[in-house]
Amino acid sequence: MSKLEELAERVERLLLRHAELARTNALLCEQLDSLTHERDSLRSRLSAARGRIDALLERLPEPIPEDTARSCASGQAVGGTA
Repeated sequence: MSKLEELAERVERLLLRHAELARTNALLCEQLDSLTHERDSLRSRLSAARGRIDALLERLPEPIPEDTARSCASGQAVGGTA
């Protein structure tokens, strides 16, 4: 086989490899776009969930002071004996 034929064969193989890599790259770009969209959607959902949790936490009553909770548990009235 002449050098020219070997070079032509190598160029053909390189062109096929280039086409294969271009297809792979296109598929990877599509996958990246899809995953980026999914990530953004999940971030948005997480932000909304955090907002709902913050709103629920704001609606909770203030905690009972520890000394009041102990006196209630022992049956004593707050500020004195029952």
